[in-house]
Amino acid sequence: MTHDEWHSFVSEGTRTAKVSTMQADGSPHVAPVWFVMDGDEVVFNTGAGTVKGRNLARDGRVAVCVDDDQPPYSFVLLQGRARLSEDPSELLAWATRIAARYMGEERAEEVGKRNAVPGELLVRVHLDKVVAVARLAE
Repeated sequence: MTHDEWHSFVSEGTRTAKVSTMQADGSPHVAPVWFVMDGDEVVFNTGAGTVKGRNLARDGRVAVCVDDDQPPYSFVLLQGRARLSEDPSELLAWATRIAARYMGEERAEEVGKRNAVPGELLVRVHLDKVVAVARLAE
């Protein structure tokens, strides 16, 4: 896929991202997240006390996979480094934008406020590598 094609693919509909972080013992941890793109950065939020939140605070390396599980099957793998923020206004703005994608504009403010509380982190992943493959089964 070209840059525009993979960017459109990951931004389409309500596909979730599967986020892989590195645990202290070196083993991987994978969890689904709601996300949006900000240019070429992946943006999502998570609790500071969750496994992925603790992992990212310790080691910012992250891999994100977005896929289409219907034929002909496609996927985008994004690798990079995460930056974390606890800034309340930044967290609210992005949590609301993410909520609009997954819950609709009518619930965006409600869900955004629920997800932008103390103890939540805003995660921005600066991309170092992109692997994008379309229509695997054709």
